[in-house]
Amino acid sequence: MLTAVVGINWGDEGKGRMVDLLSAEYDVICRYQGGNNAGHTVINDRGKFILNLLPSGILRDNVVNVMGNGMVIDLEHLCGEIASLRSKGVEITPERLKISDKAFICMPYHRQQDILEEERLAEKKYGSTRRGIAPVYGDKYMKKGLRMAIFFFRKHLKIKWLILLSGKTLLLADMAKKDYRLRPWLNG
Repeated sequence: MLTAVVGINWGDEGKGRMVDLLSAEYDVICRYQGGNNAGHTVINDRGKFILNLLPSGILRDNVVNVMGNGMVIDLEHLCGEIASLRSKGVEITPERLKISDKAFICMPYHRQQDILEEERLAEKKYGSTRRGIAPVYGDKYMKKGLRMAIFFFRKHLKIKWLILLSGKTLLLADMAKKDYRLRPWLNG
């Protein structure tokens, strides 16, 4: 049997909770999109767990969890989330956690770009979590970023990284200028 839990809003609609409940009956749980800008708290007999990136099935010992190609993955955050769960006795192994080679990597410069954009917009800001989700998805759609597969092709990693970093350095330097605010005529 296949079941899909699909949301029609941007969040806070209970998708994670529904997957928690349904995961007891499934062998594989796949998170197909999203990043660590939101998440949910799971309280069960093992304790209290906060999940931002990992699929909800990770708390069940018999479930294979997949982080799908539509995800944007902040590797630093993922490592912290895994460490937190392991410290509470959750076993996370390559057999239990699979990551798509097509998932996009959220880089530190995506977080910085998100922060600078919120500051630039001042009172017109859109309410970002400042975790780089919008900038990394923008780069994903423009095909200007790194996918998890890059780790299989290390000889290309340095070249691709330098090209991306040089472009982002120029963008972030420009965004960081103090006079880069919304023009007064936009405030009306």
